[in-house]
Amino acid sequence: RMTDAELAFLVLGLQEHGCHNINFVTPTHFTPQLVKAVKIAIEKGLHVPIVFNCGGYESKSTIALLDGIVDIYMPDIKYGGVENAMKYSHAPDYFEVCKEAVKEMHRQVGDLKVDERGIAWRGLLIRHLVLPNGLAGSAEVFTFIATELSMESYVNIMLQYRPIYKAYEYKELNRELKMSEYREAIESARERGLHRGFEKI
Repeated sequence: RMTDAELAFLVLGLQEHGCHNINFVTPTHFTPQLVKAVKIAIEKGLHVPIVFNCGGYESKSTIALLDGIVDIYMPDIKYGGVENAMKYSHAPDYFEVCKEAVKEMHRQVGDLKVDERGIAWRGLLIRHLVLPNGLAGSAEVFTFIATELSMESYVNIMLQYRPIYKAYEYKELNRELKMSEYREAIESARERGLHRGFEKI
């Protein structure tokens, strides 16, 4: 537990230690407190970017309230469809909610911008975890990004899926990702014109 002022003091300490940004992870349920703390910190000299690192399943209205406060949005886009979002996360509206939130993020900060050192200072950085057997709906996710956001979108296509917790309950999820599946996802992104944020393999 800490007060708004204590959090502001902690944030300023991170800046003094040379951190490139202040990265709030899964912060949505603390949004009012974070905004208050950031205001205090800015008044006392905070100048590094604020990162909102979230799961993508966000209220558009909440994201709209962060306009002018957050410099870098870093959402996940976990699923590109209804069925698997319902089956594995009990959130059939995940993709629709996520799309609206991410579009609002992009409206505010645009495509990811980096300085001469390659360090991000503003923009949208999307993460997408590829799942076995195409269960993440990667093609649908990349189509949305390319057609409704920007082909300059920075997309971190991740291959580090590991079957933990209740994955054993689903045979189709209970294994690690094959490199061939990852390559297929990369190719799918390239076919749609995306080119930033993922490696050439």
